[in-house]
Formats: sequence, C-alpha cells, structure tokens
Amino acid sequence: MNTRRLLAPALRTATAATLAAGGYLHAQLYIDGYRSIPVIGPLFLLQAGASIALAVLLLIGTPPLLLRMAAAGTALGALGGFTASRTVGVFGFTEHGLRPAPQALLSLLAETGTLLLLTVWQVTLAGRPRAARPPVGTAAWATTRTPPG
Repeated sequence: MNTRRLLAPALRTATAATLAAGGYLHAQLYIDGYRSIPVIGPLFLLQAGASIALAVLLLIGTPPLLLRMAAAGTALGALGGFTASRTVGVFGFTEHGLRPAPQALLSLLAETGTLLLLTVWQVTLAGRPRAARPPVGTAAWATTRTPPG
C-alpha cells in the first residue's frame, strides 16, 4: 500500500488528538479554578472550545488550508499566552515555571506537537503533485475537443 495515502490520515488524526488534548487541558484548568480569574478564565474556555471544535473538524475529513491555519493559530495563541503569562503577564495575571503541574507541561507538549504535525502535514501536501487544471476563467467546454451545442 502507498505510504503517502496513509500519511495524510495519520497526520490528520494525530493533529486532531494533540489539538483536542490542549483543549481538554484548558477546559480542566478552567473548571479547576481559572474560571474565577477575570478575562483569563473566559480566554481559557474560548481556547478549550476552539481547540476541541477544530479537532472535530479535522477528523471529519481532509481540511482546507484555512482550517489548518486556524488550528495553527489556536496552538500559537496558547503558546503565546503561556509565554506572556510567565514574562510580562496577561491582563495582570502572571504564573511561574511549569505550574500548575502537570497541566502546564502537558499543554506545552500538546500545542508544540500540534504545530509540528501541522508543519509536517503542510510539507507533505506541498510535495504532492497536483492534477492538471484548466486556467482560471476558461470555460469547461474549452478543454474538450468539441464545443457545446
């Protein structure tokens, strides 16, 4: 069997899994106490919902580029928030190190894994030959031997 045919579904499934894991961790932290933090709590809930929704959409079928970009943006947003919360703070909220443990480390691994898998996926798509298509604006009958009618 062609390994390229197996690679795309495997990457899609693995990406959905890491994205869903990050969403689950954010939902768990929201429930465990982050919901009481102004602005940050709702952002954790938004991150969880977006991650899980995108994971489901990825599993439904081969996603268009826009969906893969949304998944990457969600993972980058989580990593950016993580970094900011440990350096300059986010809306007055700061954290230190890899606390809360183990969620902080697991979230870092899930979001980084999502980005790595999306990168590999995009590279494999870029290397795939495309089917020949008529130029944009060309009528469908122009590519056949006889015009309609």
